[in-house]
Amino acid sequence: MIKKNMAEDNINIKLTEENYMVENENGEMVPNYDLTMISFNDGDILKGRVVKIEKAEVLVDIGFKSEGVIPVSELSIRNSIKPEEVLNIDDVIEIMVLQKEDQDGRCILSKRRAEVEQNFDRVEKIFENNETIEGEAIECVKGGLIVDIGLRGFLPASLIDVRKTRELISYIGEKCVCKIIEVDRNRNNVVLSRKAIIEDERREQRKEVMDSMEVGQIRKGVITSIADFGAFVDADGVDGLVHISELSWNHVKHPSEVVEVNQEVDVEILDIDREKQRLSLGLKQTQKDPWVEKIKNYSNKDVVNGKSHKN
Repeated sequence: MIKKNMAEDNINIKLTEENYMVENENGEMVPNYDLTMISFNDGDILKGRVVKIEKAEVLVDIGFKSEGVIPVSELSIRNSIKPEEVLNIDDVIEIMVLQKEDQDGRCILSKRRAEVEQNFDRVEKIFENNETIEGEAIECVKGGLIVDIGLRGFLPASLIDVRKTRELISYIGEKCVCKIIEVDRNRNNVVLSRKAIIEDERREQRKEVMDSMEVGQIRKGVITSIADFGAFVDADGVDGLVHISELSWNHVKHPSEVVEVNQEVDVEILDIDREKQRLSLGLKQTQKDPWVEKIKNYSNKDVVNGKSHKN
């Protein structure tokens, strides 16, 4: 566990002519180091005041013998950030100590890691309570997106949406409400799912719609995909299947002969599986049966000629 040092008390202390020198045990006047320097170790989280902003680094007064240094790479979880975009002179910020003294005697700090460490506490609580979290998609990486949730959350491409995912770059800048499905603090790893949120919402919407559905109703739908055995239809947000035998009154070798993806259709509800939230649908039932029209020209016991098309 990271120890938080109460450096905020030190940065507000001002040296005066009366307190900057003190008498030691030998009666000698020496600098008041207790007043001017704080005690801390690598890994501590301190507070400090921004005193200088440069292109490659930021200098912070933490009450130590010299200013601490935040390299630009340790400013934010977002890559390619400019110091002036996130900090101003005299800002009081929290930082983590990476090295109390490097080979040049500088104290190396990280604003990014302090924020990540503190946000992990919040993220773990959200995960434990099975709550949702919102963040902005900030970066495309192999296999998905990085989402800013106070730390770098990974949103796999397969968990972005219930439908086919758009080009990943098109999501950059969008706000995403996600469910946290994995947290590993030791590996600094948080995995998100936007798809889970959409599925939950669609499940509730489907239940409401299905409560209003009855066998025999005619509903509007859209063909979402085609298989050898039939066509899948989105009917008011509920998934349904039109079996190949229910596509047309005529013989159909393949569903693509009758329908195409994204085509709007009217379908009749043949059966409802409320547990699985699925429908069995018919397309031909919304059309006139050609055999009914043809037999109008005949009477019982009429003898007609015919030709066999299939043995």
